[in-house]
Amino acid sequence: MVAGTIDIHVHSDPDSAKRSIDAIDIAKLARSRGMRGIVLKNHYDPTASLAFIVRKLVPDLEVFGGIDLNLTVGGINVAAVEHMTEVSGGWGRVVWMPTFDSENQVRVSKQNRPFVSVSRGGDLLPAVKEVISLIARHRLVLATGHSSAEEGLMLIREARRQGVQHIVVTHAMNSPIRMTILQMKEAAQQGAYIEFVYNSLLGSRPAFTIGEYAEAIRNVGPQFCILSSDLGQAGNPLHPDGLAAFFALLRGQGFTEAEINRMTKENPAQLLGLTSP
Repeated sequence: MVAGTIDIHVHSDPDSAKRSIDAIDIAKLARSRGMRGIVLKNHYDPTASLAFIVRKLVPDLEVFGGIDLNLTVGGINVAAVEHMTEVSGGWGRVVWMPTFDSENQVRVSKQNRPFVSVSRGGDLLPAVKEVISLIARHRLVLATGHSSAEEGLMLIREARRQGVQHIVVTHAMNSPIRMTILQMKEAAQQGAYIEFVYNSLLGSRPAFTIGEYAEAIRNVGPQFCILSSDLGQAGNPLHPDGLAAFFALLRGQGFTEAEINRMTKENPAQLLGLTSP
């Protein structure tokens, strides 16, 4: 049911948060289910080196890492991104703008602590533009992180201006991003993929219903959407099981196999610079 898919949002151990499985074991599980690839995400530690190790231990699976520009890596740190591109193997592929340490996240959460800004006065900060230049030069993926909807659109416009070819709006509907359907459509028209994650359908008070997801995907268009798990949390399903459940729910909403394949195989492959299945 998940054969050939690529999950671009995989949390795993080692991490400072409690995780249900480590990176090696989730790679083995993904391979056993016939998945094509995974992207290892960590909010606070770069994962390019981890991807290198996992690929050695679990061949025949496309494993990528990245860097999330939170406080632990120095925020919008050009040197850290440059270093990631030089890590053995070249499997550091994704640059997430700040997530839990983003100014938008901290303000929406009403926290009083340091944060990482990406814009000021309606314009992106110079360091952000420099990071985007690096992303373009090394053909990396720009992920918008937990930036506000407006900041996300600013990032996408600047990325396109600088020639970035691979862009994804990180779980666009989720708080603290909260893109509207119109904003998601604008992002897609600017060349970004829109990510929808299964994790947000879970729990006793899920963030969204499958009907709300289906409406948004229909309006944006499956050709512009990516489905991922955002799993790895203790107590949640493991990633392949979550994806299979996600696909089943979408079939129940009338999505065809071709549409699901587009959102889980073709679009993630294009985002990561891989050949289409």
